[in-house]
Amino acid sequence: MAASDARADCSEAALAAALADVPELARLLEIDPYLKPFALDFQRRYKRFKETLNNIGENEGGIDKFSRGYESFGVHTCADGGLYCKEWAPGAEGVFLTGDFNDWNPFSYPYKKLDYGKWELYIPPKRNKSLLVPHGSKLKVVIRSKSGEILYRISPWAKYVTREGDNVNYDWIHWDPEHPYKFKHSKPKKPRGLRIYESHVGISSYEGKIASYKHFTCNVLPRIKDLGYNCIQMMAIMEHAYYASFGYQITSFFAASSRYGTPEELKELVDTAHSMGITVLLDVVHSHASKNSEDGLNMFDGTDSCYFHSGPRGNHDLWDSRLFAYSSWEVLRFLLSNIRWWLEEYGFDGFRFDGVTSMLYHHHGMGQGFSGDYHEYFGLQVDEDALIYLMLANHLIHTLYPDSITVAEDVSGMPAVCSPISQGGVGFDYRLAMAIPDKWIQLLKEFKDEDWNMGNIVYTLTNRRYLEKCIAYAESHDQALVGDKTLAFWLMDAEMYTNMSVLTPFTPVIDRGIQLHKMIRLITHALGGEGYLNFMGNEFGHPEWLDFPRKGNNESYHYARRQFHLTDDDLLRYKFLNNFDRDMNKLEERCGWLSAPQAYVSEKHEANKIIAFERAGLLFIFNFHPSKSYTDYRVGTTLPGKFKIVLDTDVAEYGGHQRLDHNTDFFSEDFKHNERPYSLLVYIPSRVGLILENVDMTN
Repeated sequence: MAASDARADCSEAALAAALADVPELARLLEIDPYLKPFALDFQRRYKRFKETLNNIGENEGGIDKFSRGYESFGVHTCADGGLYCKEWAPGAEGVFLTGDFNDWNPFSYPYKKLDYGKWELYIPPKRNKSLLVPHGSKLKVVIRSKSGEILYRISPWAKYVTREGDNVNYDWIHWDPEHPYKFKHSKPKKPRGLRIYESHVGISSYEGKIASYKHFTCNVLPRIKDLGYNCIQMMAIMEHAYYASFGYQITSFFAASSRYGTPEELKELVDTAHSMGITVLLDVVHSHASKNSEDGLNMFDGTDSCYFHSGPRGNHDLWDSRLFAYSSWEVLRFLLSNIRWWLEEYGFDGFRFDGVTSMLYHHHGMGQGFSGDYHEYFGLQVDEDALIYLMLANHLIHTLYPDSITVAEDVSGMPAVCSPISQGGVGFDYRLAMAIPDKWIQLLKEFKDEDWNMGNIVYTLTNRRYLEKCIAYAESHDQALVGDKTLAFWLMDAEMYTNMSVLTPFTPVIDRGIQLHKMIRLITHALGGEGYLNFMGNEFGHPEWLDFPRKGNNESYHYARRQFHLTDDDLLRYKFLNNFDRDMNKLEERCGWLSAPQAYVSEKHEANKIIAFERAGLLFIFNFHPSKSYTDYRVGTTLPGKFKIVLDTDVAEYGGHQRLDHNTDFFSEDFKHNERPYSLLVYIPSRVGLILENVDMTN
């Protein structure tokens, strides 16, 4: 009998045992009965999670203490003025501390070897009680490897690193300011519907340079607030030596990137966002690490197996990076402490976990199509060490801060990634709906407007697991990168350089581009998930692509910037898209469709190119037809009474043609249509998205 058949024939006794071991597994199987054959997989995962948690409790005094590794590891100034240092370097023969404080004598301060590969050092204070290692001085850990090689390393727990001038490598700077930043504002309440502004500090200026935390705080946060976003997702914050990696090749996990400013300035950014009621998520990269050794984690103790798997399993061939050994005790301490560090030290409200698909599978998603067959999500291809780590991370985050938010970047669609751990799930709050942007790009690249399939659009926007929340997005940073195109560029391309002035007449290309840009965003926002995400600048159709300075472009910053000033120019049409994005978000804030149950789609008419659905008591109507308008078009609704237009992509303020009279009252009739008990007649111009609100319900 095949293994899959054996699993499918899971005995009643085995199922009963699984239900007994996993507290709420019965609820998961009730939601999705097709998971029943895999009950033993959920049981095994949950038992491993509990065993690891119990082991942490028995050996470390609990996950609360275990996740405070940063309080002892690294370098710390003691109350008496002395210095306490601790590292984990199991492959080292000797460990030493050197730096400005001892004129870079490599061997004058040796660490004492402890059990389990740990090393510690205490340096007593100076007689005059002055600081032994002042704030801002440089340090290095010196490793004597088993082969006798002397290696100069940055501590994995370093809190600040920076690169001076034209130096290739980063320097470790002892960060211990006399007056650290004190947070002034409390964290905002967890949003009922997430509207995420995906942000990168370095590219946030229109100037050809790396922007600062200060610049983002003063200039970008007010824009985000005005646009109606209630959450920002901060990319490329964890220190990365290579700027063009977009922050995905981390070298120092506990250090906030110094290229934008100081740790205190990042804290001020987060605190200011909180004062505006904006939740702040960190893009955390625990899926892999940079191969750098002199200023990264790689080969820290002279071996390839310190924080990572040894041999081929420890390398990601596509990303050219190192892969963590998630079952290692000290790796768990390091990563869980890293999670806690960003929550406690910087006040972040949660995380978007990068590369979750790569973590979940031994094949890292490479060469996999993920058809949706459940056998793809269970069995030997799953890296359960990584999966257990993700369960532990979510457990820690939601235990420390119950209002924290975690988002998984998973393209595979693994069931229960966003189900509670008590059900056998991984415990994320949301997953990214990664198929949606691919669908829009496919339509724009491969199909004429009149050939767009309404049913396929609706399927893509609604194809998500019941009770597992999704973040929908029409495009993210991925589509903006060089080699791809943003939606605005797919739609309008070269004409964006010549025909975005209001002083020139609408060309067919610009007209189509502006109308579809709004419609795509609105239907994605309203139908695609329980949260919405936009990459900075894309809300107004930012021209061109995103490309970081590198050898291939002569180290140019021309495309590594965001030209927000374009929306401030009354003579340019970018303001129309910006206005629409703002009003769309603010209407969601008032009506709450993201936190409402999934929409009921009453119509997806292929010939007419009409999509109609209801959500949060609102009636959404889209006419994707490039040329046909419809008079007295009947649309079904579940509500009786009077309706008014509350959002219309066709108004002049949004660059539309103002073909609808917003003073018109629409009355639903007791006339069943498309399985809805009531219906109303509406004029629907071509290429328009409408939202109608039942006035009787709101009064």
